[in-house]
Amino acid sequence: MTTTIETAVGTWTAAPGLPAPAAWYGQHDGPVLLDDGTVLVAGGTDATATAIADAAVFTPATTGTGGAWQPVDALHTPRQLHSLTRLADGTVLAVGGLNGSAAVPAAELYHPDTRHWTPAGQPETARWGHSAVLLPDGSVLVAGGSVARPGGGTTAVRSVERYTPGHGGEWHTVAPMTDARTGHPAVVLAGGVVLVAGGVVPTGAADAPALAFCELYDAGADEWTPTGTLLRARHQHRATRLSGKTVLVTGGTAPGSPGVAPFDPFSQRTVERYDLDTGVWTTRAEMPSGRAFHRAIAIGDDRVLVAGGAASDRDEAGYRSAFVYDVTADRWLTAAGLTAGRWSFAATALADDRVLVTGGVVRSGLAAADPAALELAATTEIFDGSTP
Repeated sequence: MTTTIETAVGTWTAAPGLPAPAAWYGQHDGPVLLDDGTVLVAGGTDATATAIADAAVFTPATTGTGGAWQPVDALHTPRQLHSLTRLADGTVLAVGGLNGSAAVPAAELYHPDTRHWTPAGQPETARWGHSAVLLPDGSVLVAGGSVARPGGGTTAVRSVERYTPGHGGEWHTVAPMTDARTGHPAVVLAGGVVLVAGGVVPTGAADAPALAFCELYDAGADEWTPTGTLLRARHQHRATRLSGKTVLVTGGTAPGSPGVAPFDPFSQRTVERYDLDTGVWTTRAEMPSGRAFHRAIAIGDDRVLVAGGAASDRDEAGYRSAFVYDVTADRWLTAAGLTAGRWSFAATALADDRVLVTGGVVRSGLAAADPAALELAATTEIFDGSTP
């Protein structure tokens, strides 16, 4: 579809930086908006791509665009490619992740009132790169992800389990997905139905093939069923809930591989929307430029902010560009660019629909001053779409 680009309102304003630079590569390891309007970040990686246990809370200013980060108790175990999910009682569940070459087997709970972490049992499968979403009954659905092969290497899994809070929490296995996948997003829709879309299946090759296959989980029936397939296979894309029955998917890494059609050397600019009633994906207006490792945040009921990203996680500098998608008009509006180009950063909507962005990778590999180390950001910026 034709891309329409118009000027949009919106400004980025600097806020205090993180206590230390960090990046987050997963689909479900991002920041969590707490009940009191503060934002929690926990885990992630440092400049050597090593998992960290650091945690911090950002308190927005009551007026203006200030605020402050404050370190809180660290996770019991360093973890990256984990998941963070806010529960109905306001606590936050951290599940799985990777620490060195080993999956983290235990889960933990963050308590905002004490700012401490406590054990939350041990999932039946130690995994990373999985999805984790809160179901209407208060349980958390943890699906797919990567596990270590007994003889070395990694593989994706179909296994799924649910965490039920209370008395330390309980873990139990539920119906597996139709297909194994890792690095995929999951979105809860009307009736508690969960959509998972895309991802990858590691094959031992340097670049695992992206998936187009999607499926739905019915929590009441404990059943997975195939649904409409993405028009383009995607990995490192973003899935944003627009309503109880629609989801917007943006970007992703270059599809295909050399010798396999269709091959595209650039990250994807294509956009698709899923309709739960029909189970069909339809093409929407393309983004002004392609990207992966970006963030897409819903602002209110009719706009989506897409910011940052890169084409690849190797030898890359982060993008500064940002765009706002007008859901009703199916058009993209230009927005002010980030002060610092970044990818794999933390981003979340605040209680007043401003968007907080912090951390992330600024440069990697040959694009960095030292190819052996990542250049990470500690800076924080806040987007206000209501300002000119």
